[in-house]
Amino acid sequence: MTVKAINASGKRKKAIARAVLVPGSGIVRINGRLVDSYEPKLARMKVMEPLLLAQSYASKVDIAISVRGGGVFSQADAARLTIARALVQFSRDKELEKELLEYDRHMMVADVRRREPRKPNTHGKARAKVQKSYR
Repeated sequence: MTVKAINASGKRKKAIARAVLVPGSGIVRINGRLVDSYEPKLARMKVMEPLLLAQSYASKVDIAISVRGGGVFSQADAARLTIARALVQFSRDKELEKELLEYDRHMMVADVRRREPRKPNTHGKARAKVQKSYR
């Protein structure tokens, strides 16, 4: 019997998360660490949301997530999006997808906002201008 792995990915700002979901016993790892030891606590709680909402499916699979780039909370958001997408793909359950969308739309749909590129003569910020004194 061949094990069918499911790949999913998600982005938030500069953070990119990739997940591999295989049938198993409910073990979730982020960058090789168990999700229970993921810090800070608020980021851990954010990552756990789709696992708690889809508990019936989450307990039947192992998920390995690789997250690169961005900050701590951007990585947590990217991982959360990836977990939710992978679980829906695994379950093929429209009700689960609807439940996740109703709970929080960003659990299934990526936030497309990105950093605005800087402009010339702006001191490194996108909209800050060089001050004029008129003297």
